[in-house]
Amino acid sequence: MKTDLIYGVEDRPPFKDAIFAALQHLLAIFVAIITPPLIIAGALKLDVEKTSFLVSMSLFVSGISTFIQCKRFGPVGARLLCIQGTSFSFIGPIITTGLMGGLPLIFGVCMAAAPVEMVISRTFRYMRNIITPLVSGIVVLLIGLSLIKVGVVSCGGGYGAMDNGTFGSWENLSIAGLVLLSVLFFNRSKNKYLRMSSIVLGICLGYGLAFALGKVDMSSLNLNLLTSFNIPMPFKYGLDFNISSFIAIGLVYLITAIEATGDVTANSMISGLDIEGEGYVKRVSGGVLADGFNSFLAGVFNSFPNSIFAQNNGIIQLTGVASRFVGYYIAAMLVLLGLFPIVGAVFSLMPDPVLGGATLLMFGTVAAAGVRIVSSQQIGRKETLVLAVSLSLGLGVELIPDILINAPDAIKGIFSSGITTGGLTAIVANAVIRVKEEGEI
Repeated sequence: MKTDLIYGVEDRPPFKDAIFAALQHLLAIFVAIITPPLIIAGALKLDVEKTSFLVSMSLFVSGISTFIQCKRFGPVGARLLCIQGTSFSFIGPIITTGLMGGLPLIFGVCMAAAPVEMVISRTFRYMRNIITPLVSGIVVLLIGLSLIKVGVVSCGGGYGAMDNGTFGSWENLSIAGLVLLSVLFFNRSKNKYLRMSSIVLGICLGYGLAFALGKVDMSSLNLNLLTSFNIPMPFKYGLDFNISSFIAIGLVYLITAIEATGDVTANSMISGLDIEGEGYVKRVSGGVLADGFNSFLAGVFNSFPNSIFAQNNGIIQLTGVASRFVGYYIAAMLVLLGLFPIVGAVFSLMPDPVLGGATLLMFGTVAAAGVRIVSSQQIGRKETLVLAVSLSLGLGVELIPDILINAPDAIKGIFSSGITTGGLTAIVANAVIRVKEEGEI
């Protein structure tokens, strides 16, 4: 497949090129990785020590998971530049589970339900009539469209700015606008180094403007973190089990398998690889299997389920670097971030509008990848109907979440995500909708 990549999947970039690309992936995923544990810890009213440890373990496990995806061990791994991190899809049911039985129940149920995704990965070749490129494309499109809202919120200053009344201020929008325009400017350059470093350069310029406007709060940096060190401790908080929580989280693993399928499909397409044939089936099966295995591993190390991050596909498209060997550098950086909290603290000082300007463009490219997957198939009447009903319900729930305000908590926990609702709708609609073409009786 023809591409405009600088480095393909099996190419080994020079050290400086690889570091450039790895840093940009890291900047895109760091906040996304630490946000779920922060949200969950806040909902469960955990103390500072537990919260800090959960965040560190999320980074640590994400590093190990990324290495497994990029390297592939036997059947486990996609052997692509697939970056893994803490999944947002599980936040709702995990909070519900945690309120019932605390951290032991969360980790026990997440580990027990992880084989759901592993089993699906082994039956992928038999489920190709169900999880088709059309379904995968719709899921990727919904992922991108859902993430755009996150990017816009960051551009305005984040949820903190909503609370203090500075959301959408000219300072925040100016910072986000500078980052966005800078990334576009450098990305269109013919110079491969400028293109590869476009996101980093845009963020650096935005960071500089934010600092000049007094948006960088250095006072929150605790120098005591310089001497601290996190030691991974398997099963630190113990394990527990509950059948109702198992069912709820097992359903999310099913949706995560569909998301992972779409992400690997988009990654393959962006990386110039086929999205049909035995090679494609092997990549998807290995990627989804690793997704489930890594989520099980996350439970062992006191972290939450992992999934392939869609936004990194956007970075591959923007930088032109699809080399899986870059993933080794990213994995090492994530492990170090997990072991040394001071590094994560420095990253956390970055103002929301800086990351918002960059992520907004990346999330848009994820949605564009979904459009490309859908458009690679013949779009007839049936496909149009599947698209229409899936996008309508998925985006409807995303835009007006209060539509489920009177639904039972179990239903609300599953279908409050537009990705979940749209993905399940796409599967069912693609399976049951039959359209007679002209001339058929």
